[in-house]
Amino acid sequence: MSDKIPVKDVTTDKNEGIDLYSKREAIHTRSYKGFFKNIRLAGVAFLFLLFFGTAWLNVGDRQAVLWDLPARQFHIFGATFQPQDFFLLSFLLIICAFGLFFITTFAGRIWCGYTCPQTVWTWIFMWAERVTEGERNARIKLDAAPMSANKLLRRSAKHALWLAVSLATALTFVGYFTPIRGLVVDLFTLNLNPWAAFWLFFFTAATYINAGWLREQVCFYMCPYARFQSVMFDKDTMVVTYDYNRGEARGPRKKGVDPAELGLGDCIDCTMCVQVCPTGIDIRDGLQFECIQCAACIDACDEVMDKMGYERGLIRYTTEHNMAGQKTRVLRPRLIGYGAALAIMIGMFIVTLSNMAQVALDVQRDRNVLYREARGGNIENVYIIKVMNKGQEPRTFNLSVEGHPQLSLEMQASRLTVEPSSLLQVPVNVQLAPEYMQGTNMPITFVVTAVDDEGISARSESRFMGPTLR
Repeated sequence: MSDKIPVKDVTTDKNEGIDLYSKREAIHTRSYKGFFKNIRLAGVAFLFLLFFGTAWLNVGDRQAVLWDLPARQFHIFGATFQPQDFFLLSFLLIICAFGLFFITTFAGRIWCGYTCPQTVWTWIFMWAERVTEGERNARIKLDAAPMSANKLLRRSAKHALWLAVSLATALTFVGYFTPIRGLVVDLFTLNLNPWAAFWLFFFTAATYINAGWLREQVCFYMCPYARFQSVMFDKDTMVVTYDYNRGEARGPRKKGVDPAELGLGDCIDCTMCVQVCPTGIDIRDGLQFECIQCAACIDACDEVMDKMGYERGLIRYTTEHNMAGQKTRVLRPRLIGYGAALAIMIGMFIVTLSNMAQVALDVQRDRNVLYREARGGNIENVYIIKVMNKGQEPRTFNLSVEGHPQLSLEMQASRLTVEPSSLLQVPVNVQLAPEYMQGTNMPITFVVTAVDDEGISARSESRFMGPTLR
């Protein structure tokens, strides 16, 4: 008997023809109950609440999470980010990558089985099938039956549910880029602008096709994760595994009969593990890249083991070392490395986010006039000052200039009042007597400071230009 997790041999004879364009065989899963299904349902409920609910939350008079692309502002729970803050997205992507590496090394394709949108929406669409067309055997019979009023009615109801879920998904997703309340009103009054209508149609169609028709084909042929995740596996990675030593040889038997007397293992060859699998594989063939580790086969097999009076765990989460009777190492160099990198990136992200200024300052010199002579003989430079208030309340700022004690600043108002999440642009003049010039140009620094909180400030460097000294 093998003491390792068996791996399915998918190689073919070199002379055997392979049909690369074979028709997809429909997968009809049956209903089941179990511990891992309950975990997945709780996770799906939380993710759905997060996705569909967050779009309707408000902070003040603004949508809590809104990526306002026309205004180039990104509002996330009271904080406003500008395009120059987009580097934070790099932090998030790196954190997600290391998080995925870490969890995959520890527990295999948990992401695929429990939280991947493709998997989650596929389960929802399978539920819609079950509600409208019946259980597994009824759906198989319906597929084989000729078209009739009953079949047409059931299929129409199924596709109506699919389209309703797809439209709700698209509406919510687009609602993170366009205020969702106005979007819903525009949709039902047929007053959508062309771009909103296009993206609603696009994401509705994408959800309907991916979760309704392609399903496991997306995992097999379109998702790169299924192909490279194996390089993160080691002999201590938790994966869904059929206990070959305990289960073989397979065969049916009556309840209460000792399988050893029949020369059989605990597997009664009921194929329940295959019938509940959303990707249609047989986990008893060994570890396969098509397995998304949703643990549906574990729940189904445990039900059968309970009915037969056998111990649970014929199919279970385990490691190759455990199957070989060896100790599983939880802490190992690869996992520690991924965990350390993840912790460092999360720490850097938190520090960067906490140190982000609530005000941004940008200064541009008037390029049309290098400098000019003002009344009294002073040298004058003109600048365009841009002050961005990133907070959610109006704020008043003082503007000053540094670089020389004799620099004087002139502007229309003595203070700058900026609305929340808004940009204020004003021209200012800076003057300096010629005798104080330090060459033809000298560095200066503009400073904005909040009137009510000196800790809220920003600085921006520029140059003060003057005539050539004689």
